[in-house]
Amino acid sequence: MRLLVRAACAVLCIAAVISAAASAHFAAAATAPRCATAALVVWLNTEGADHAAGSSYYKLAFTNLSGRTCSLQGFPGVSAAGITGHQLGRAAARSHAGTARQIRLANNATAVALLQIANAHNFPRSSCGPVVAAALRVYPPSQTASKVVPFPFPACSRSGPVFLLVRAVQKA
Repeated sequence: MRLLVRAACAVLCIAAVISAAASAHFAAAATAPRCATAALVVWLNTEGADHAAGSSYYKLAFTNLSGRTCSLQGFPGVSAAGITGHQLGRAAARSHAGTARQIRLANNATAVALLQIANAHNFPRSSCGPVVAAALRVYPPSQTASKVVPFPFPACSRSGPVFLLVRAVQKA
């Protein structure tokens, strides 16, 4: 009888070890480190851009070139930048259409965030101070380092109107 109890205990212990190892493997596979700014190419996809009601809509793209899988979750920080790199007007507001989900990016894979750019001429000159931006300054989600994406467009130089609106990253 004791031998049978010991054998049953051994089987249960082995099953518990295997189960724990499998759970740890799947948990490690489900999480990936955040994508560092230096590991990403950030670019604006102007192909198929939608222009409607005084705004243009573009896909702000994040391509992983780190050599390994990483993850993005949430909203990128976006602002218009002048030729010297200084910020123009307000940073982009967040559009909460949809849910911010963790996006796993394999090496060479791309995630996108929809970016709405309102025409600066839609706003009163006195509150907007219309100028031509030279670029977008983009902070990938959860990062403090930015990338500059060359892209000239009409922007507001004053912090009054919100002329940029960005959505959370999603699979491309």
